[in-house]
Amino acid sequence: MKGFFKWFQSSSKMKRWMFLIVVGIILACYGIAKILVSNDMSFTFDGLGKIIIAFVIGFLAIVIGLVGLNKRTLEVLVESTDERMEDKKNVNVKSLIFNKTVYDQGPNIVVIGGGTGLNTVLSGLKKYTNNLTAIVSVSDYGEQISNSRKELGTMPLGDIKDSIIALANQEDTMKKLLNYNFETGKLRGLSFADIYFSAMDQVSHDFSRAIMESNDILNIVGKVIPVTLDRMNIEAELDNGYVVKEKSKLPEVVYDKVTKINRIYLNPSNCRPAPGVIEAIKKADCIIIGPGSLYTNVIPNLLIYGVAKAIKESASIKIYISNIMTEPGQTDNYTIADHINAIEEHCGKGVIDYCIYDTGEIVPEMIKKYNTEGQDLVEQNIDKVKGITFLQRELAKVTDGYIRHDPALVASSIIELICDDLKYQDKQNDPQYMMLNNKLREDKRIQKVQKQMKKKEKRNSKKPEEKLKKGKSKFSSKYSDRIASIKEADQKAIKKKKSLEKQREEMKKQLEKSKFGK
Repeated sequence: MKGFFKWFQSSSKMKRWMFLIVVGIILACYGIAKILVSNDMSFTFDGLGKIIIAFVIGFLAIVIGLVGLNKRTLEVLVESTDERMEDKKNVNVKSLIFNKTVYDQGPNIVVIGGGTGLNTVLSGLKKYTNNLTAIVSVSDYGEQISNSRKELGTMPLGDIKDSIIALANQEDTMKKLLNYNFETGKLRGLSFADIYFSAMDQVSHDFSRAIMESNDILNIVGKVIPVTLDRMNIEAELDNGYVVKEKSKLPEVVYDKVTKINRIYLNPSNCRPAPGVIEAIKKADCIIIGPGSLYTNVIPNLLIYGVAKAIKESASIKIYISNIMTEPGQTDNYTIADHINAIEEHCGKGVIDYCIYDTGEIVPEMIKKYNTEGQDLVEQNIDKVKGITFLQRELAKVTDGYIRHDPALVASSIIELICDDLKYQDKQNDPQYMMLNNKLREDKRIQKVQKQMKKKEKRNSKKPEEKLKKGKSKFSSKYSDRIASIKEADQKAIKKKKSLEKQREEMKKQLEKSKFGK
């Protein structure tokens, strides 16, 4: 009964459609009653016209009201599961129509990769479907092993742990828990994540099974699977023939040798896929590759025996999410075409059907900041690639001074592509299509509201002295933040240049002293 009355709250937006239906019934009944109760069948043209108009308007009002009520009911179903807008009145509707199985019937999506790029995609997609599978790399390739891992003898779990956090219903709490390091007692210096997975490994007697069971124990959306249980060492061969066996040294060696990466390979080369990996790819409706470090997170997973072959043979939608910025020592001066060509040179054609890339509309001062660190925007020369459909979408956002993929924007771009594919198959009446399409429209509305709120907060947060003053130009007023940021970036570049010059002078002095000593 309590849920029934909530339908009449202002936040539900149901009353308007109910009122329209009632008005329609009254008008339609008025038209019919006028004819039934009239004894004189000789109606005038005006009288008959009024009756017909009243009936037609009433009938249309009933139809429009029913369509609007059903549409709003479906929107309420979607909105009541949206955790991002809990403080908004229009999504706090709790009613008997909510059914969690809608998300269980969502598209089966497999995401392959590692690092922050993979977790960004997972964090966004979990709002649309429960059928998510993250296939994650398990390799430290020469990096320093933590004391916790040495003590417990666990495998490298960094990417698996981060993927579990990204798929958690409560990301912040899960992040604090898995990243917690004990500071006192006998457990001092040990990580909770290492202790937990070590215990699960011993209980399950199988590391892959331990990860799979953790998906249910930790109550995450979807599941996480290691790409392989074999020791996966990534080695890179440079253009000059030099071989790099440690990821951490790759950028340094590339710069020192003034060369670039020719190819990467696994050692041993016959790493087997973990149980469930090939099966997940075969069952997928959509396979996502990237974004992430091209040569250390993306391509290595595709080199595992049978993975690339399974992707090529799959009838699913295969999407590559392009990186926004280049990576020093790995993809310097790389374009979108270079990224895709590198993947196809290592795995062959057929692993990518679509490529979604950012519009590149990023404020200049942010680009300048990255330029000082040896990074730049990935150039969009899509004309050089054939056989792949390219989709330009707004994907980027600035977080804590860094350019990142926006989880919501990336996820909506992927789901939009899946909806288009369902529409192409004439599945507009399919429950999956209806749920995804309505969720997409609602997300776009929410994103629009959020942007407007941010703009409003930014305007309200400006101090009086920062506002336009008499005699101050409109340009300097509008772009004051940008000008200040550019000046700050220039100052950092000057300081860096001065420090380098100082180091060179000191080195010259030391060389002169050594010569003089001789």
